Amino acid sequence: MKAAEVRHILDTIGELFPDAHCELNHSNAFELTIAVLLSAQCTDATVNKVTEDLFQKYKTPLDYISVPIEELESDIRRIGLYRNKAKHIQSLCSILIEQYGGEVPQAHDLLVTLPGVGRKTANVVVSNAFGVPAIAVDTHVERVAKRLALAGWKDSVLEVEKKLMKAVPRDEWTLTHHRLIFFGRYHCKAQNPKCQVCPLLDVCREGKKRMKTAVIRKAKSHT
Repeated sequence: MKAAEVRHILDTIGELFPDAHCELNHSNAFELTIAVLLSAQCTDATVNKVTEDLFQKYKTPLDYISVPIEELESDIRRIGLYRNKAKHIQSLCSILIEQYGGEVPQAHDLLVTLPGVGRKTANVVVSNAFGVPAIAVDTHVERVAKRLALAGWKDSVLEVEKKLMKAVPRDEWTLTHHRLIFFGRYHCKAQNPKCQVCPLLDVCREGKKRMKTAVIRKAKSHT
């Protein structure tokens, strides 16, 4: 895709969602790490409801490992895969205490070695907590990138990330990440995207296909 086309996409999404930001509530890098870990296969809204009480009860890594695993499980029970996540949280906190003085490491390659922290989580943490440009590819970013031909249909998550990093100016990576999420979450939804009112319909292969199908259905209904 040509640079001018990418610029058009980025600017258009930017006009739709100029104030896009991380919607996970947190007050420091440690809370953000816990929140992102909890958000896997779970909505940010649900995570925020759980962390509202969780972050009042647990302030430090030591707090999380000072309770029985069953108690932590109970505290995050509303979150999907809560048993696994409770286990990851306690393991992660132990490592932070033993190896990093209770602090979340700022280096991406160190973050991804922590239990429950994958590439996406690490990207969210380094970009939002430490100001390092990064593009975290979640389901929304992946869907939007593929629909708008910023990535191929069969590209892996890592391939999508690499193509976005190549297409988007580095100083816009973090902002673009947030805007793509907002665009995917509130506009270009998985099931019912707002194709009929989308300003990017002219460059969206998925949108054109959907609108064409809608026209054919409408024509058939009138015959």
